[in-house]
Formats: sequence, structure tokens, C-alpha cells
Amino acid sequence: MSKSNKALIQIGLALVLAIVAGVMIFRWTSTMNKTVPTAVNDTVPVVVAKSDLIRGVKLTGEMLEVRMFTKDSRPSGAFSELAQIEGRVLNQPVGMGDVLTPLKLADKSVMGGGVSALITPGKRAMAVKGNSVMGLSGFVRPGDNVDVIVSMTIGREEKPVTKLVLERVKVIATGTELAPPTEDGRTASVDVYTLELTPTESERLALAATQGTLHFALRNEQDESDVRTNGATVPKTLAALRPTRQVRQTRRSVNIEVITGTNRSSVKF
Repeated sequence: MSKSNKALIQIGLALVLAIVAGVMIFRWTSTMNKTVPTAVNDTVPVVVAKSDLIRGVKLTGEMLEVRMFTKDSRPSGAFSELAQIEGRVLNQPVGMGDVLTPLKLADKSVMGGGVSALITPGKRAMAVKGNSVMGLSGFVRPGDNVDVIVSMTIGREEKPVTKLVLERVKVIATGTELAPPTEDGRTASVDVYTLELTPTESERLALAATQGTLHFALRNEQDESDVRTNGATVPKTLAALRPTRQVRQTRRSVNIEVITGTNRSSVKF
């Protein structure tokens, strides 16, 4: 076989392989084009939060957006339209992109938002007048837990006493703020603090606020220990941190009379 014939055969084989490869690529791209619309058709709209939202906020259209989820990834109970939850109130904080579900919303009867939506069922919100000292110069923020201490006078002699009367009380608002400041280290000194209490605790706080002077003691959020105190009075306070008194023991002498025959003598020990 001549060299020219060999060259023609090689060229022919190359053309055949190129045609086969072209047909395979065409079929593959055609298959991909057919599957893409199918994937799109398998998605559903889901309402999510457009930004971080705090508990108690009343939802508006500007706070929400609709994103497409696949049917198998759509959370149970998710809403598909903004109109379904506009005007509802959150009963827990949600983050940006979180899916809104009925469990994250307050009952439909709660439409006002604000402090009422933040109160745990069975408890009450009660406000007390404060100052910069009571609020630790603004470091007491919504969500913190505080112990409440009262200083007052008791008895006919009006003896002063200071006593811990409430512990692990949740601060749900400072002034008109329902959430901590977004800036780290920022303080918010206000004149009014709203606390979450049981009805019995509310009565105790009302009496303490009207009859004495209140103080807050800020607690670590993980500190759940129970504290019981007897209260501090003037004598107890002045007796604190006193040096220990040293008692000198005096040795008593003992006289013993020794009789030897007709002789008598006295020995002192």
C-alpha cells in the first residue's frame, strides 16, 4: 500500500471519530437542556426573613422575601406568600434567611407586637423606675438576668435592712428598647426597666419599690443557682471583716497543803 493511501485511510478514520464524538456531545447537551427545566419545575416558593429579626416584632413586607426551595427541602409548615404572614408577630428571634413557620409566630390574636408578645405565658411584665447606678451605668440590657435587692426600714424603730428579694429576673426591656444594642460594648442608661415576673413576684417587687430603694445585681446568663440570704443590718454590716479577737487564757493557781507528821506546808501549782 502506498503512502498516499495510508494517509487517506488515517484521515478517513479521524473524520469518522470526529463525527462520532460530535454526535455524542450533541446528545449529551440535549439531555442536559431537557433536565434543567425539570429541576426548575421541582422548586416551590418559601417565605424567609430578609434580615435578622427580634422576638416581638410585627412582620411587614420589607422584612421578608420569597426564595425558591426544592420540594424535598421545603420545611414543614413554610409559607409560600408574603400576604400569609404580614402583620403577624414573632414569638422568637429569627436570623437572615431563616424560613418562617407557624411555630415561630405568635397566635393570630396577638397583632400588636411589642412587649406583650415577649411575655412568657403565666408571667407578667412590670416596670420599675431606675437610674444609672441601678442599671450598672447602662450595662443592664434586654435579655439579661438580674437579682433584685431592696434597702428599707422595718419596725417601730425603723431599723434599716437590705435584703435580696428576687433572683434570676429577666429584663425584657430597657426604656423603649426590646433588644440589646447591636454594637459591642455600647451601653444604654435609661430611667425605666421592664421585668418579667410571676404574679407573686410582681407583688413583692411593687412593695419593695414603694417602700424602699431598689438595686440590680447582674447575673451570668448560665448561673442558675438559688441564693438564700438573711439580709444585712447595720450591726451585721459593721461587724463584717473585723479582725478576730484573741482571748488570753489566764492560768489559775492551786494551793495544796502537804502534811508530814506534825509539819504542814503549802505548795502552789
